[in-house]
Amino acid sequence: MTQRDLVAEYFAGFRTGDHPRILATLTDDVEWVIHGHRTTHGKAEFDGEIENPGFTGHPQLDVHRVHEDGPVVITTGEGRGVSVHHGPFRFAFNDLFTFRDGHIARVDSYVVRLP
Repeated sequence: MTQRDLVAEYFAGFRTGDHPRILATLTDDVEWVIHGHRTTHGKAEFDGEIENPGFTGHPQLDVHRVHEDGPVVITTGEGRGVSVHHGPFRFAFNDLFTFRDGHIARVDSYVVRLP
């Protein structure tokens, strides 16, 4: 499976809330940096953030661009979600995936709320 295929699997898992599908793309010591929000370390913490209790349902994620350069895959896109306290919202995202040994070792996520 290529790095792009793993990133596609990662997003497919998020769209359906399929934790095992997402976790299968990651190294055991994965780091997820959600800039301005939180950093998780390891699969257990990552798993806890997949379905953050501040949100309901599964996000709609539309990947617009994918760029690959060596061990890094960068994606941009837009999404929709539902906040428990604020209701539906739209956002733009940029995720930078760093690979090691055929799995995602780090995810840098940048999320901007849209009007």
